[in-house]
Amino acid sequence: METPISPSAHPIDRLALRGAPDAPALLLRDRTLSFAALESRVARLAGWLRSQVPSEGERVATWAAKGELACSMPLAAARAGLVHVPVNPLLKRPQVAHILDDSGARLLLGTPARLATLERGDVPESCTVVAEEAALADSDSAGPLPPSEANPDELVAILYTSGSTGLPKGVMLSHANLWLGAESVAGYLALEPADRTLAVMPLSFDYGQNQLLSSWYAGASAAPLEYLTPRDVVKAVGRHAITTLGAVPPLWVQLVEADWPPEVAAHLKRLTNTGGALTVDLVRRLRALFPDARLFAMYGLTEAFRSTYLDPALIDTHPTSIGKAIPHAEVLVIGDDGDIAADGEEGELVHSGPLVAQGYWRDPVRTAERFQPAPRASVYGGTAVWSGDRVRRDADGLLTFVGRRDAMIKSAGNRISPQEVESAALATGLLAEAVALGVPDARLGQAVHLVVRPLAGAGEGLEAALRRDLPGFMQPRVIHWRDAMPLGPNGKIDRAALLAELAV
Repeated sequence: METPISPSAHPIDRLALRGAPDAPALLLRDRTLSFAALESRVARLAGWLRSQVPSEGERVATWAAKGELACSMPLAAARAGLVHVPVNPLLKRPQVAHILDDSGARLLLGTPARLATLERGDVPESCTVVAEEAALADSDSAGPLPPSEANPDELVAILYTSGSTGLPKGVMLSHANLWLGAESVAGYLALEPADRTLAVMPLSFDYGQNQLLSSWYAGASAAPLEYLTPRDVVKAVGRHAITTLGAVPPLWVQLVEADWPPEVAAHLKRLTNTGGALTVDLVRRLRALFPDARLFAMYGLTEAFRSTYLDPALIDTHPTSIGKAIPHAEVLVIGDDGDIAADGEEGELVHSGPLVAQGYWRDPVRTAERFQPAPRASVYGGTAVWSGDRVRRDADGLLTFVGRRDAMIKSAGNRISPQEVESAALATGLLAEAVALGVPDARLGQAVHLVVRPLAGAGEGLEAALRRDLPGFMQPRVIHWRDAMPLGPNGKIDRAALLAELAV
């Protein structure tokens, strides 16, 4: 079998040159940066970074507000020959201290308020700390650097996972990973120069950063937003005439409950979901609220960026599918025997191709566990990401997420998919959110506990509906009612926090 020709990639800082010079690139609250202004900012910020950290390959971290500096850094650090380490603004000082120490960061740029939370010993002695406004001001007078000539395979970013179980681990990404990810998403979303993307997800999140990069690849503009309430998102869509909005399911749940003036909702041409599966009810509500917007259901993992998307034309008939492989990705469903699973048979999702990351920073043990030789059936070969996620492929090649191998509930000898229980609960139409967990039980091994947030005005009847729709071994032992779900740093429901609470 022939190995496919690898697609061409370029140094990621060249994205600042993709748009028309006078076209808007960055829509800030108080001003707009054109592509020419973005290129100038990247060039001068890169020059300043090199004066601060002259050795190539060193790491520079940002814990900054989602503004001009944070949005420019993925390109400016690359142009300076440095490795960018964006830090999630929702992390607390113990996690930030770990990231600074683990990455060996030589420079930390952040907001004064965030920097003030760090204590003695949190920042390594070899790391210089600079407030973001000072960095922007100083870079104004720095000598600009020209576009880089870096090898696209060079390391350019380390994205740390949220660390809901244990300390965060850093995923190593190359110029090619970022460039081809931007090209792929811009292509299947059909982004155009006139489009405007509202970047609501953290820039430390792979898709949060890609919302900038894919927009700029298409010559389109991005509007970064740090929101406090769903109303902030609605107002930003109206203020910037946003055409593209991406979010994770917990935010979508809040957004469909918000008040959307018809003229504001009409701006949106495409909606993109990541970080968890859409439910049938949520798809229905999104389609009703934004009837003219194309809804893209997507699946991804930081170790391979993004793996699949569902053609929006199929969202109404296949609302729970995660679709097929995105451009530049090879996605296989591998059975326990190491071969491709048959249609309808459960297997592990394995991702091969040029979007696969370079492993975990300074962690060869966990790298060897997740990054392994590609399956025998792979066209790309080389290293693949073995996701640990269980999926099924139907006769049309569409994939459906079953659950994580390590999240499956083992109760009285039965393997239970949390998603199957959650889907049945949400299908009752009584709930806004549902999380099924396996809680240690002396008799069963694990007992099914269901944590739910009801829809406003929803009546009783959940237990009766579950008895009707689920077999006995899947029935929740306990149903916990909540007014709100705990969220992790990337805006997803924090399942680990819920499990820790229930297991006490």
